[in-house]
Amino acid sequence: MSETNQGIFSCKGVCWITGALLGLAAFLLLNKMMMWLLALVLGIVVLVVAAMTLRNLFCGEVEAAQMSMATSTADAPKSASPAAATETAKTQIAATQADGAADKPAAEPKAKAKPAAKAAKPAAKSAKPAAKAAAKPAAKAAAKPKRAPVAKDGKPETLSAARSGGADDLKQLKGVGPGLEKTLNELGFYHFDQIAGWRKKEVEWVDSRLKFKGRIERDEWIKQAKALAKTGKA
Repeated sequence: MSETNQGIFSCKGVCWITGALLGLAAFLLLNKMMMWLLALVLGIVVLVVAAMTLRNLFCGEVEAAQMSMATSTADAPKSASPAAATETAKTQIAATQADGAADKPAAEPKAKAKPAAKAAKPAAKSAKPAAKAAAKPAAKAAAKPKRAPVAKDGKPETLSAARSGGADDLKQLKGVGPGLEKTLNELGFYHFDQIAGWRKKEVEWVDSRLKFKGRIERDEWIKQAKALAKTGKA
């Protein structure tokens, strides 16, 4: 950066303009993640810190060179030529820049960063199995739909007619004949999976509508229906 231009395009002015642009970028980025007032405060902080840092890095050397140039010009005889004064100023600026470069810490060798990168790879690999293991139970839990709670009167879910594949042969259940099968169909039960899902209160509701009480539990209809729903055999 050069200090030859005065005003807004001086070294300080350019530093503040650059800081303002960085502060604006920080505000726009942080405004999406937090309240605008907090983002504005952080943007101002970024502006000031960036401007002061740039000023210290670039303008300090130029200001020191200008002061030295002004001092040497004032002390030089009036008869000295402008070319000699310019050459002296260039020499002083070059010396100042060389001193600043000597004060800056040397960059660390790139080779030191490689072990850290290699150590990060096993950690990333070990994280993958843990993520997969955590995802499987969640997927299984999501796959099982929640059943509706039992109705207050205990009535199970019924169908107005058999599904498109046709009604199951409920006579395969122990103690179920043609007459009892017809009764179950009239109540809205056509398939083994309906009977397999009966809960205690629902069993009581169905049992109260049959001529022979207790047959559902005595003949283990639910157990047989579960097997028949899966394999077609009790």
